[in-house]
Amino acid sequence: MKQAIRNFVIIAHIDHGKSTLADRLLEITGTIPGRSMKPQFLDQLELERERGITIKMAPVRMNYVYKGESYILNLIDTPGHPDFSYEVSRALAAVEGAILLVDATQGIQAQTLANLRLAEKAGLKIVGVLNKVDLRSHDLDPLLKEVADLIHVSPSEIFKVSGKTGVGVEELLGGVIERVPPPYVDINESKRFRAMIFNSFYDDHQGIIASLRVFSGTIKTEDEIRFAATQFSGKVKMVGHFLPTMKASSELNHGEIGYLVMGLKDPEKIRIGDTVIKRDEKTEPLPGYKEPKPVVFVSFYPEDAGEYDELRTAISRLRLSDSSFQVEPDYNEVLGRGYRLGFLGRLHFEVTAERLLKEFDLQVTNSFPSVAYRVKMKNDKEVEVRNPKDFSEDNSGVFEPIVAIEILTPLVHMGRVMQLKEMFRWRNVSNELHDNRAIIKAEMPLAELISDFDDRLRSASEGYASFSYEFTEWQSLEANKVEVLVNDEIVPGLTRIIPKERVMRESRIIALRLKDLLPKQQFAQAIQVKAGGRILARETISALRKDVTGYLYGGDRTRKMKLWKKQKEGKERLKQIGKVRISPEVFNQLLKSDAE
Repeated sequence: MKQAIRNFVIIAHIDHGKSTLADRLLEITGTIPGRSMKPQFLDQLELERERGITIKMAPVRMNYVYKGESYILNLIDTPGHPDFSYEVSRALAAVEGAILLVDATQGIQAQTLANLRLAEKAGLKIVGVLNKVDLRSHDLDPLLKEVADLIHVSPSEIFKVSGKTGVGVEELLGGVIERVPPPYVDINESKRFRAMIFNSFYDDHQGIIASLRVFSGTIKTEDEIRFAATQFSGKVKMVGHFLPTMKASSELNHGEIGYLVMGLKDPEKIRIGDTVIKRDEKTEPLPGYKEPKPVVFVSFYPEDAGEYDELRTAISRLRLSDSSFQVEPDYNEVLGRGYRLGFLGRLHFEVTAERLLKEFDLQVTNSFPSVAYRVKMKNDKEVEVRNPKDFSEDNSGVFEPIVAIEILTPLVHMGRVMQLKEMFRWRNVSNELHDNRAIIKAEMPLAELISDFDDRLRSASEGYASFSYEFTEWQSLEANKVEVLVNDEIVPGLTRIIPKERVMRESRIIALRLKDLLPKQQFAQAIQVKAGGRILARETISALRKDVTGYLYGGDRTRKMKLWKKQKEGKERLKQIGKVRISPEVFNQLLKSDAE
């Protein structure tokens, strides 16, 4: 059986057609009947369909007959956005091969290269594929050669397909079977059961369901097993395969990908990357995964303080399927109890916030997204500050995280892309020219990257440029803590750490933007921006005006004056007790870079 299994992933830049190609594979192998087929079938999250991107990896088992032989093809569809590269790395550890998909109309992009490096590091067999050839049927030779050179094969070994029409997809299936090796057999471990958990999710009826890749041995219902890292042990209630819906089976064997149910309810008992073994066997655990390092930190607070327990449960459930974000309790004097979450990027944060609303119906207030800073105190003790409100200006040094960024852009847009250099504080800039494309390499502060760099780059390149990045080092920075007050109350979520040379300008812009973004109330709202103990900017939002004397006609003016006085006193009372709520939409607008 193991020789007839092929485990592989599809990796590509975002929007290069991974999910559409997966649809054709499901259709051609008969895994999904034509009447049940729908676009982006493996994208099960509502958010994935709304945004048109893959957020979660999705495994599926396909049965296919090739040259008279029956094969089991285990496919894992992966995300393409750099914020979800951890999803990709987890999928790569569960397979032997990877389809590297390149859009024939866009060519090789930044995340194409980044995902290829991950796949090569994992030792996978790479199968090169040009997709969307129906949109570019001529002049493919230069791109074929470019992709072939990238993976060190002949251009004749690159498959030409259309995920939309199905052209070339059957030939690709044959290529996967012939080129991707079957699961490796370790003679010394072949009898001992070892499997790795590469994903998990929660079911209201069955509890936690773990997605497994079996590396050796067999697991059956009623087997007693143990998780190597958490040491949790119990009895197997069910195993099965993803077809792509869950289908129970009697056992999972060496080389197979499937799922495991134990009736487990506590998320703390299971970890992504953990090794599953038989309870009484002494077996070396599998390498697992490198712990992801969050780069964007945001505090979440329930709008209704009574929903704190619901927020805790929701975050625990989300962590089952997305172990890449980190969680720690947080408390705010105004907003109450909440959680400080660490994310892999801005999109990762936005998606998680939307999932809390759509999947758990939780209204939350979040703080302004920030990065971590290293602060050296006067006593030489160094602390990592993840929440701007904890930043002390009584320090002897501040260090900010720096990322190395690689931008791919058509030559025609290179000049406009290079104009972003000053706006986003690039340094050590270099470029390489390749035919009609340029590769720009630079270093920049992570704080700049999580603002609206993505939007600015797309605008400068008319949507044709792409980028990838990775953390490199910590760099010295002179910075101030900037606080925003509305009606003399600090708005906790708007506190930011800003470079000193930008503090005055940013303060004025924040005040003006808040004046435009905040809705009017029945009372006037004073907006102040403070840094270093000084008020640097102030704006006032006037109160809503209602004509309380409109129904009066003629008569003594004294009556009107009494009504105006009563209205004024009412507004003063409202001003004393009125609270100003900053909506998530306002936070997102303020997140935009202030450079125009």
